[in-house]
This record gives sequence, C-alpha cells and structure tokens, in this order.
Amino acid sequence: MTEAEIIQLAKKQQEYFGVLYEKYFEQIFRFVFKRLSGDEETAGDLTQQTFIKAMANMDRYTDMGLPFSSWLYRIAQNEVSMHFRSAKKTITVNVEQQAVLGLLDEVTASHGMSMEEQEKLVQLLNELDQEQCDLIELRYFQGISFREISEIYNITEANAKMRVYRILEKLKSKWGQ
Repeated sequence: MTEAEIIQLAKKQQEYFGVLYEKYFEQIFRFVFKRLSGDEETAGDLTQQTFIKAMANMDRYTDMGLPFSSWLYRIAQNEVSMHFRSAKKTITVNVEQQAVLGLLDEVTASHGMSMEEQEKLVQLLNELDQEQCDLIELRYFQGISFREISEIYNITEANAKMRVYRILEKLKSKWGQ
C-alpha cells in the first residue's frame, strides 16, 4: 500500500493510523527531543501529544504534494512552542559538526572552521530567538526543504526562504563585528 492509500484509510479507520505512527514516531521524537535539549520524558509526552492531535484531526489533513511528515512536524513544532510558552524556558540546539560547517559556510563564505569560529557561531546562534533558531535547525541541521518548512509554519515557500536568508544575513552581519 502507498502512503496516500494508508492516509485515506486512516481517515476512516483509526487502526490504520498505527502504520503512520510506526513510520514517523522516531523521526518526530528526535525533532522534539533536540528542541528540549535531551529531556527524554517530556519529548516522549510531546511526541505522543503530536500523534494524538494528528489522529484526531486526520479528516483535516489534505495532501498538498508534501510528505505527510511535514504536517506532523508542524503539529510537533506547535506542541513544543506551547510547552516553552507555558514553561518559559529557553531552547538549545544540538548540532553535528558537519551541519555547523554547512551553516558556517553560509555565514562566512569560508571552508573550514577553527574552534574559535565554532564557539563564535554557537554564541551567535544562542542570540537568536526561538523561531529563528528553529528555522536554522530545520534547514541546516535537519535538512528540511523550504517547501516543507513553509508547510510546517503555514507560510509560503518564498516567505520561508526569506526568513531563513534574513537570519543568515543577521548572522553574517554579526559575524563581521
């Protein structure tokens, strides 16, 4: 069965939602887990809440040519945002060195990075607000396309690109200071 067929069946019979749950649970859990800086218990709770909301709203899901996971990411992002609003905590972004190198190339137009440059980049990332940090993480550390980001944030693809590039320009500007 194709994913589209499973989605159509899940809209009518909840037991088919389990196939989607099994396929995407780990991916969504990692997304939430990173946003919560390794708080496994809360990440599990928010991931479960994401899937509960998705299952309850399957009839509202419309295939717009994007992966089903984009819709789940949007729900998960909303759950994490609500969690932080209620807890009033700051977020951190866990990154892999290869992803940092890609972002550093965008910010500095150089290839290769010293420890000082890594620390400077991390410091600049820490100065971003939550949404800016999320956009950078989705694009550079999760490898999410602009189209998927636009679906997650319910904005146009052009707006997603503009937001990311404005953040990059902000980072470039601060890098030069």
